[in-house]
Parts: sequence; C-alpha cells; structure tokens
Amino acid sequence: MTGLTDCVEFREENYFIRGTRVSLDSIVYGHLNGDSIQAIHDSFPAVSPEQIDGGIAFYRANRAMMDAYLRSKREEFEAARRSQSHISPELRSRLEQARHSTPSRP
Repeated sequence: MTGLTDCVEFREENYFIRGTRVSLDSIVYGHLNGDSIQAIHDSFPAVSPEQIDGGIAFYRANRAMMDAYLRSKREEFEAARRSQSHISPELRSRLEQARHSTPSRP
C-alpha cells in the first residue's frame, strides 16, 4: 500500500472513502467509465472532490491489487445473483404481491 491510505480505508471486507459509507468501488467505476470528478461528486455528494481525487490516486497507485479486488467483488455479486434465481415460484409470487400491495412512500 502507499501513503494514500489516508484517503481510503478497508473495513467490513471492503474499501471505502475514509470517514464515509461510499465504497471505493463506486468511485473507481465512475472513473473507469470516464466520468469527471465533478460527475462522480454529483452522484456521491457525501464525498468531496478532493476525496474522490484521493480515491482515484489510491486506485492508480495500487492498480493490480485493486483490479483483483474488483474482479473478486464482481464474482461474489454474480454468484449471489445466480443463487437468487433458485427462489421457489410460490415465494417469488408472494414477494411480488407484497411489493405491489405495499403503499409507496412519498
């Protein structure tokens, strides 16, 4: 790791922008999609542009490690998504009924 760890922290098995609940993943994916720091800030206003810049710098300085981490998280997400398809049709139906019968919040 580099001296950039003041921008990023590892907790709960994930990387976050220090002092926030915004994942580093969110910042990095915005960066990789070509979003500007301002566009990322617009999506995540809890993080300052300086924190976003620090998160991107952390990613760049630790690219091999972070790319492996992002691949691992994507694989975990896909495995969880696939496992959800095994919900019984009856349960899926009841969940859909409950979703449609629950009044939406203003």
